[in-house]
Amino acid sequence: MTGQPRGTSAASYVLLRADGVLAVVDVSDGRLPSILHWGADLGPLTDADVEALALGALRTTDGNPVDVPVRLALLPQQEAGWTGRPGLSGHRAGGAAWSPQFVTTAVTVDGEPARAGTSAGSRLVVVAADTVAGLELTLELEVTAGGLLRSRARVTNSAADPYLLEDLVLAYPVPAVAGELFDFAGRWALERVPQRRDFTVGTHLREGRKGRTGPDAATVLHALTPGTGFRDGEAWGVHVGWSGNHTHYAERLWIGEQVIGGGELLLPGEVELASGESYTSPWLYGTYGRGLDECAGRFHTFLRSRPQHPSHDRPVTLNVWEAVYFDHDLTALRDLADIAASLGVERYVLDDGWFGSRRDDYSGLGDWTVSTDVWPDGLHPLVDHVTGLGMQFGLWFEPEMVNVDSDVARAHPEWVMATGGRLPLESRHQQVINLGIAECYAFIRDAIFAMLAEYEISYIKWDHNRDLVDAGTQPDGRPGVHAQTEAVYRLIDEIKAAHPGLEIESCSSGGARVDLGILERTDRVWVSDCIDPHDRQHMLQWTGQLLPPELMGSHIASGISHTTGRSHDFGFRAATAIFGHLGIEWDLRQATESERAALAEWIAFYKASRELIGTGTLVRVDTDSSQVAKGIVAQDGSAALYSFASVDRPIVVQRGSVRFPGLDPDRRYRVEPVRIGRSPSGLRAPAWWTPDGAPITLPGRVLGTVGLIDPPLNPDQAVLYMVTAVD
Repeated sequence: MTGQPRGTSAASYVLLRADGVLAVVDVSDGRLPSILHWGADLGPLTDADVEALALGALRTTDGNPVDVPVRLALLPQQEAGWTGRPGLSGHRAGGAAWSPQFVTTAVTVDGEPARAGTSAGSRLVVVAADTVAGLELTLELEVTAGGLLRSRARVTNSAADPYLLEDLVLAYPVPAVAGELFDFAGRWALERVPQRRDFTVGTHLREGRKGRTGPDAATVLHALTPGTGFRDGEAWGVHVGWSGNHTHYAERLWIGEQVIGGGELLLPGEVELASGESYTSPWLYGTYGRGLDECAGRFHTFLRSRPQHPSHDRPVTLNVWEAVYFDHDLTALRDLADIAASLGVERYVLDDGWFGSRRDDYSGLGDWTVSTDVWPDGLHPLVDHVTGLGMQFGLWFEPEMVNVDSDVARAHPEWVMATGGRLPLESRHQQVINLGIAECYAFIRDAIFAMLAEYEISYIKWDHNRDLVDAGTQPDGRPGVHAQTEAVYRLIDEIKAAHPGLEIESCSSGGARVDLGILERTDRVWVSDCIDPHDRQHMLQWTGQLLPPELMGSHIASGISHTTGRSHDFGFRAATAIFGHLGIEWDLRQATESERAALAEWIAFYKASRELIGTGTLVRVDTDSSQVAKGIVAQDGSAALYSFASVDRPIVVQRGSVRFPGLDPDRRYRVEPVRIGRSPSGLRAPAWWTPDGAPITLPGRVLGTVGLIDPPLNPDQAVLYMVTAVD
């Protein structure tokens, strides 16, 4: 048996480039596309240059692999000699079609047929088929604004018998110099904790089986040159833009190839394709940069380029959860609104507890009608009061969840996700309601639409407070995570289409659903349920590896953290929260007059700085573990805001000079500490903080290379600097 004939065309290559990134893709001889180079732009290349590059990348067959050089495709194939993780896993009854051999039938670049030799563009589409296996395949590979390399695959069953799809992952090659791996772990209230290890032979596998992204998700899985930091070294990273079960992986084979990749993680039997049916994978995003900051910046540029990206003029938000919890008293809530409006707050969000029997977290989820027990006149008295003060009104929902003790669960127990004839173990006293069932979807959609029709709601805090365990569709219990994820996307899309301008926050036990799938549809994420500024310094720093500051909900909390019990002074809480989408999570009735006055100053400072925060370039400073240092630099280099936060006691009494990266080296800048409220306790100001407040002025090259002495800070104190070009 000889299989399907390959093409006999001349060598053909495609150059995809944007914003300093180049991918050189081999699409020769009817084979699936193979990435020869992904990384820094190599400049102008002739056809002869590209052919020489391809020849230089061809591995020998030393040892005992197959007798021809193993060729790694975007969708790795076992038939091509790849003995690592295959890109496509599936079969028909009896095990047929488990190892396909795809042959390309069409290649287009920016919608036009690729030519022999070298083509250049921004989007490559390859169509292929295996007539023996009865499968068709479409691969898309493109460079985005910011220089991300993203890809996805669609597989279609062209045979009469069903095809059971088990796995579909795409993979990007990384060079041998990438000898380290870097990704994230975490837990509830401590999301996105960095972890680093050697890139060794074998597989580093990060599977998310929670039915949501998860607080412990890899988020972005990087391969690094050893010692890479924020500004130095080389880094290649991948992110799966999907909010359900997912896979990130890095793999090195003994033959020398190493890849990073990922895709959706499918449960057994979850996707079975009948004749003519297709499955499309989520986007796999790849980022390359000189240092982790450049990798992060590519994600930020891409997100900011979207037409639906929210304005940088982000409204300052008060969320009342930690102020009142389930105690919904109209007088108290009005008082909070009055105080908030007087301080300059622009959005007021009523959290959990306004609906059904929801007086605690044991009942009522799924009954999205206003509780007449607590709100006999509906929410109108509060909504009218809030909007009358000139603030937007926002409301909390958890549309994907249900309490067994609810009217909807009693009427439709079959809508609860379950398998095996049993209810899943409860989490947060709740279950998952199955939006993959059309009638259930319509019920939840109509309830939300009714609330949006009756009340002037500008913002939804969309929560998701448990993992999807045993998440099947009754009565047969077949897996339902894939259908649930698609239904959530469809529901949000439908709501947004009907209500242009409505903003939605992705909250999921805090930051357990942070990915580019949900961010295609939402306007910010809640970084964590922990608002302790000590922990938030770290979580904001590392959530920034994927998201720009304006998409990260960042609130000033009460003096004693509700999640950790630690106490922090007001200045540290405010200085931490400024580097995101500013909000407040604090019972302002308990704030002193001096705290309210300082809060009003911080809100005014944020409003004056939010264009910079929402459009500038994030820069971070490599320091020891006792400090978190970062800044945001205006795109034109005219201004910057920096933060140097002490989070532990350094070994030395004073760290020395702090550098200000990202400035134009040839411009002069004025550097001024931000002085709002009282200074950090015990602050010993350096000599350049003159008593009369006269700022120091230096070239950007000096500030970025030498820096300035920072004041000695006790743990959990921070100093901000406003830096302004003066020439």
